[in-house]
Amino acid sequence: MTLSPIADHPALRILTDGETVLCAGDLHIGLEDEMRSKGVIVPSQTERMLQELLCLAEGCDRLVLLGDVKHQVPGTSEQEHSELPRFFSSLTRAFRDVDIVRGNHDVGIEDIGFSGVHIHPASGFSLGDVGFVHGHIWPSNAVMSRRTLVMAHNHPAILFRDGVGHITTERCWLRCRFREEAHSRYTELPEEVVVVPALNRSLQGSPVNLEGGRQIGPLFGKGMIDLENAQAYLLDGVHLGPVKSLVVKKPRRFLD
Repeated sequence: MTLSPIADHPALRILTDGETVLCAGDLHIGLEDEMRSKGVIVPSQTERMLQELLCLAEGCDRLVLLGDVKHQVPGTSEQEHSELPRFFSSLTRAFRDVDIVRGNHDVGIEDIGFSGVHIHPASGFSLGDVGFVHGHIWPSNAVMSRRTLVMAHNHPAILFRDGVGHITTERCWLRCRFREEAHSRYTELPEEVVVVPALNRSLQGSPVNLEGGRQIGPLFGKGMIDLENAQAYLLDGVHLGPVKSLVVKKPRRFLD
């Protein structure tokens, strides 16, 4: 099994069980419709995301989407009804198999008019030594018995603040391990957890290096994943080191 982030793209290429898998998460198709309802006009990112996945499809047998494919909950927006069928029609022609792991925003996704896609429960599914899960509920025992767990949900990013207080955020990858005491719920644990950045560029990401910040989902919320010692990487492959070495105090705009 090999697992490689693709430089300058929030996507993984995984070789497992004799097939090559492209993996990405947090598309949030329909996000722009919600933003427009609040007076913020942002172009739809659906075509951009489709073209990004298609340009990475060469040599890949399978596409795995780690949940939050759609955005609106509850219900389904007009944008989602319009864009999702065309989106998946193109993807099912480019990949032999297309899989979705349900995310917390994917309620009712099976009622939208597209076909040829495998929709898996939110507790995840496995391919060879790799378990795939969105991250908002507890993964199944079968998924946690795999060598590597790949998850989304947190939209990880690193916050940078320069000497004059200017703030920027950059999407990032996280490579994490479980704490030794995390065995209380599961009899087996993956050797490593890979947290993928959001595919949708309209999502700037949630900084993982804010002092006192919290990540969401049960694996992080219950302290099973060792975030302090997680290794952070930018999309271009730059290794920033452990999260604990990158911690910054909360800027005023992030204060509760």
